[in-house]
Amino acid sequence: MGRVIALFLILIPIVGAGYGIKLMRDAFFLVELFPYPTLWIQFFAGLLFFLIGLGLMAGFIFHRDKKRGKVAETFFKKDDQQL
Repeated sequence: MGRVIALFLILIPIVGAGYGIKLMRDAFFLVELFPYPTLWIQFFAGLLFFLIGLGLMAGFIFHRDKKRGKVAETFFKKDDQQL
């Protein structure tokens, strides 16, 4: 059950990133969509959707790999260095 929930959670940013790519593509080909008053706002909204979706996917994958110990040692917290 946990894997199904994780799949749905990772699908949300994937869909958002895909929508962002679509918005940028439409702005590039001069296709203006309804909620955006100008093409440059549409492009930057698409860029924002894409970057947020990409960041959430990358963070999810990094967290999963860090939990399984598959990342470099530099990403783990060191207890002997205290401020």
